[in-house]
Amino acid sequence: MTEPPRPPGTGEPGGPPPEPTPPPAAPGPSATDEPPTAPLSGAADPGGYPPPGGYPPPAGGQGSPGGYPPPGGGVPPGGYPPPGVGYPTGGYGPAGGNDDKTWALVAHFGGAAGMFLSGGVLGWIAPLVAMLARGSQSPAVRAHAVAALNFQLVWSIVGLVGWVLACILIGFVAVGAAVIIGTVFGIIAGVKANEGTPYRYPMSANLIK
Repeated sequence: MTEPPRPPGTGEPGGPPPEPTPPPAAPGPSATDEPPTAPLSGAADPGGYPPPGGYPPPAGGQGSPGGYPPPGGGVPPGGYPPPGVGYPTGGYGPAGGNDDKTWALVAHFGGAAGMFLSGGVLGWIAPLVAMLARGSQSPAVRAHAVAALNFQLVWSIVGLVGWVLACILIGFVAVGAAVIIGTVFGIIAGVKANEGTPYRYPMSANLIK
């Protein structure tokens, strides 16, 4: 009888058994694939842009990311210094309060009263007293007193010259002008000082600084 056909790979009778076929390998990364590498810290990304936080990064704590000086130092916005006390930039110092205001009123109203009562020659006394009594302690009072003193000195000199020339009519004109101008503008300056507003006397001179 003839043998039935054997399946392929069974080998010859009496020969060694065929080697088993290994199972197919599971899918995975090939040996040629390279693992992704992370960008170095602080280096540019693949698009060529710098890392977040601005370019260049701040070094040594100098400046802010926007290139401007840190807040709280230097000249304030606008380029102007902070408003100070005194004349002509403003009102009275925080330490003086009502005392500064009172002495400023003495300088202005006292000068006006002195010009009116003395016939135009003693309007400088009250501003001088205010400057000596309070000017060394308060820049605001000193500024008001100096402004009043300079004005009253000018018109006290005019009044004094008028009294010297009283023998002629022009002398009385000078005295009248000194009394009226010294009194009126002294009152105006006192009202402004009461409101905390500096006042620049017209027709004055910087005799005392």
